[in-house]
Amino acid sequence: MRLGPLTTNQDLDPARLRAAFGTFPSGVVAVAAEVDGQLTGLAASSFTSVSLDPPLVSFSVANTSKTWPDLRRAAHLGLTVLAAGHGEVCRRLAGPVAHRFDDVAVTSSEDGAVTLDEGLARFDCTVYREVEAGDHTIVILRLHAVETLPDGGDATLPLIFHRSGFGQLSRPA
Repeated sequence: MRLGPLTTNQDLDPARLRAAFGTFPSGVVAVAAEVDGQLTGLAASSFTSVSLDPPLVSFSVANTSKTWPDLRRAAHLGLTVLAAGHGEVCRRLAGPVAHRFDDVAVTSSEDGAVTLDEGLARFDCTVYREVEAGDHTIVILRLHAVETLPDGGDATLPLIFHRSGFGQLSRPA
């Protein structure tokens, strides 16, 4: 199948943009911390590495998020790269606040960063900078610690968000 030429000045309505953006698969991370004695977190599919020196990563969060204003007050944030089997955990992180961490094994650092015990990679970070960008805010995080699982075959495949659904990569034969 071949696409035709692009036409400028198209109606770029949100549904059309969401469908186009959804063709690009992305990994999913949990961003979490202990805030005022409560586990607080969200899922983000916009995670990316930014810089090695200084060590920076980023994710985007909707300006309408009710969770981000609380999370951003934390001294440190935990960021966990979710594994293929974390689809239900990811849906929970997007659901009712009171149940986001039900039956999820987590570890809290002394600084309040919360990471999921079974994540593929776990980062301890602080907010480095926030950049308003349309209806989202790009959050740039400075890394202070990192831990990764060794490659364990299919058990260490990442959770993938693609076309508004969750999936996983397949290993080459």
